[in-house]
Amino acid sequence: MKKPTLTLQQKLAQWKAKKPPFLVYMILAYVWKLLFLKKYNVHYDYKINIKSYKGPYIVISNHASRVDYLYTGLAFLPHRLTYVAGYNEFFRSHLAFVFRLLRVIPKKNFVPEISAIMNISRILKSGGRIIIFPEGMSSISGSNQPVAIGTGKLLKHFKVPVLMTHIEGGYLTNTKYCLDDRIGRVDVTISELFSPEQLEQMDEAEIQLAVDKAIHHNDYEWNKTARVAYDGHNELAKDLHTLLYRCPKCNSELTMKGVGNTISCSACGNSATLNEYYDLITEKEDCVIPDTPVDWFDWERKQIYQEISSNPNYKLSEHVKIGVLPKYEYLKDLKTSEIVGEGILSISRDGLQFDGTRDNEPYQFTIPNSMVPTYGMCTDVSFFSTYLNGEYIEFYPKTESTGKWLHVTEELHRITGGAWKNFPDADTYR
Repeated sequence: MKKPTLTLQQKLAQWKAKKPPFLVYMILAYVWKLLFLKKYNVHYDYKINIKSYKGPYIVISNHASRVDYLYTGLAFLPHRLTYVAGYNEFFRSHLAFVFRLLRVIPKKNFVPEISAIMNISRILKSGGRIIIFPEGMSSISGSNQPVAIGTGKLLKHFKVPVLMTHIEGGYLTNTKYCLDDRIGRVDVTISELFSPEQLEQMDEAEIQLAVDKAIHHNDYEWNKTARVAYDGHNELAKDLHTLLYRCPKCNSELTMKGVGNTISCSACGNSATLNEYYDLITEKEDCVIPDTPVDWFDWERKQIYQEISSNPNYKLSEHVKIGVLPKYEYLKDLKTSEIVGEGILSISRDGLQFDGTRDNEPYQFTIPNSMVPTYGMCTDVSFFSTYLNGEYIEFYPKTESTGKWLHVTEELHRITGGAWKNFPDADTYR
């Protein structure tokens, strides 16, 4: 009897981690080094001697952009690193082959997953080295959010040296709101964060907080001092409104539009120009513009928090299309999912709810807010994703509202008692 064909999901579930093969890793690494280090103008600053680390270790890094694997992997040569990457990325044809070659470990973002921990353990026990990006996804705003729940527990459990890379300029080179390269400079600092002895003496919460502090970055603030000019081809503000969706002057939502180097409000005319240093320059004296895009993004979050906290019946709803991962054929043409349905997505204190169709059949679900701390955004800010009973699902909103969905979901998670909190010193709620 012929065995049934395994789905891509079943194959991935059976996968066991191994160290990346030496020859393949080195060939790819030096090809990438030749192609990209000069292109992105990458500079390394070593606070430690990598070659002095003979055994297993874990590398953590802030996640500035979608090309951080280049900056981090090349920093540790000739050591080979085993990467932990988003589960959904293994279904994209242009990544799947390379991931298999380099033995990348799949991990479902923002979901507890024992299989990923077991694969990390296999690598470390075999003398290998692991690299993780504890934020769970590349920076949305140009700054970082708190690391994923359980990071401190994971590092304390393995008790191996924890090294780190700190990337500055990576977001300004490859922003989340626009997929264009903006060449300027990227600085990468390599250091040791924890020794095994330090991990032994600290508790999980202390480790978690120390990681948050260590990977803190804000590219816009960094460039106030670094003054690196980035070549945005006169489109530095292109699609910036997908993040900066709310006008600081008239408080209108979804009226901002980023075109060329300018972002402006169609309701009141409030506008600013983004120059080659990513400075926001007001167009007129009466314009109201925050100091940096991160400040603007954080101000939007504060408005959302105040609206939710003052209104127990707060609800955000929108028509969306939904996408899922394929079963047998890899996604092509840079796609991230297959569209299978549409309907109304809503979020309130009752949770994240969908009412619509899937494969031309009625389809509904509810996910408690405690299970949705934030969303994944594997390319830009045009759509967002989460997991439903272990299944990856993407949402494509009708309007350019993903930034608002992110804020509302994260703040509802926290207000309703979710475990993923903001930084202790965050001024979002003041």
